[in-house]
Amino acid sequence: MADPMRIRAQASGGKATVRVLMSHEMETGQRRDSAGKLVPAWFIQDITASLNGKPVLTAEWGPAVSKNPFLQFTIKGAKAGDKVSITWKDNKGDSRTDEATVS
Repeated sequence: MADPMRIRAQASGGKATVRVLMSHEMETGQRRDSAGKLVPAWFIQDITASLNGKPVLTAEWGPAVSKNPFLQFTIKGAKAGDKVSITWKDNKGDSRTDEATVS
């Protein structure tokens, strides 16, 4: 299973800024290894963010996203103590969900 995501959510003025650092290799499927064989594609495809169980963001990514991607977004109406949950799923079927509390 992948390493935990680093999630920071900070409330300010009726909204929260969420910063997420995901640990994933993100192979494009176009790079060759030392033997000249193509390294198979392996990348995050779907991302969902929820605030207290209610979805607030969905995204579909492709192979052009960098290794260990960073995502930042703002949620209106979030306040200190709310729970932010981030879930990703990659093209090989692996997934990861992590949660943070808005501070």
